[in-house]
Amino acid sequence: MVDIEATDRIVTLDDDFFADPHAHYRQWREHSPVHRVRFPDGALRWVIVGYAEARAALSDPRLRKDALRVEELLSAKRRTAAMSPQWLALTTHMLNADPPEHNRLRKLVNKAFTARKVAELRPRIEEITTALLDDMSAHDEVDLMADFATPLPVTVICELLGVPFADRADFQEWTKALVGVLGRDEERARAASAMVAYLRDLVRAKREDSAEDLLSALAHAREDGDRLTDAELVSMAFLLLVAGHETTVNLIGNGVHALLRNPSQLHALHADPSAIPAAVEEFLRFDGPVDMATIRYTEEPVRVGDNEIPAGELVYVALAAANRDPDRFHEPDRLDVDGDTGGHLAFGHGIHFCVGAPLARMEASIAFTELLRRFPELTLAEGATPHWQASTLIRGLHELPVRLRH
Repeated sequence: MVDIEATDRIVTLDDDFFADPHAHYRQWREHSPVHRVRFPDGALRWVIVGYAEARAALSDPRLRKDALRVEELLSAKRRTAAMSPQWLALTTHMLNADPPEHNRLRKLVNKAFTARKVAELRPRIEEITTALLDDMSAHDEVDLMADFATPLPVTVICELLGVPFADRADFQEWTKALVGVLGRDEERARAASAMVAYLRDLVRAKREDSAEDLLSALAHAREDGDRLTDAELVSMAFLLLVAGHETTVNLIGNGVHALLRNPSQLHALHADPSAIPAAVEEFLRFDGPVDMATIRYTEEPVRVGDNEIPAGELVYVALAAANRDPDRFHEPDRLDVDGDTGGHLAFGHGIHFCVGAPLARMEASIAFTELLRRFPELTLAEGATPHWQASTLIRGLHELPVRLRH
């Protein structure tokens, strides 16, 4: 059994990690598929980096998910006060719940993300994409994050959920504060309070005046006589709003960044645009929008590789690390749009597999197809340097300056 007080087994997250987590993961994997890691808040967590171990962990019922218990453990390890009630109000959703509660909540959402429902959104997504590319065409150089990668998924999720698009600047600002790891506690608390107040008002409006949107449907949905409470609807709205745009924003941004740094792969897609849906899977594997999956904890000792994680420990599964494990993927640090991406973990695995995966895949396929068709000379802007978000959850760029034509 590993001595959890041993310091020679501990690695620390710093600014270099957020700039290039893949370099760190390569080093970690050489020693063990799981490591004790000191996060910027000073608390220690376990991080699983091997593919086989990550896949197993994602469906291991001994690695529990419960927002209240996680906050208890985290507060004890940081020796700080518990997180605010507002933060808990946002995080007690189905992604942070185990069966049977998880099954109950997910059943009420699944109907909105069937293949047929997602397919019905295609014409509108194509329309939004075309309008954004039309606006971009008036310029020779743009920030692809601000002008395309962000407004496309934000518009789609706002229309799907029934969230006013005019409010996007507010909820995006709150989201950035909530998913980062380096922000101040006061900043995070303010963002949580603002988000909760906003979503409570929105939920109240949906209860009183139903419309043709997903939040209205959830507000009035019943399954076997069951329905969401107001508190559950607020946390569900938060999950769907944030996960529904932030991940797809960075799938597009990271994928374009990877393509423009690998011209041979870009040329391959220009030569065969029909390969773009498969290439999206490679973008997900190579540099997906989620670095570490949301936090789990052990209720009993759990063996991972040669290490036994004791009970009462916090555990992260590093999806980005697993997707570049050379024991699973051939030449994993090379972008290969024709490569074998089968089994990548970018959307998770097991009962918490991303409910919005079909929508994200369709949005990304449309985005890449139309972007490359409209701007075949697309290149990184001269002197463009990537600045990555300081987040263990989201892997994404702050900006992506590109030239649309020579």
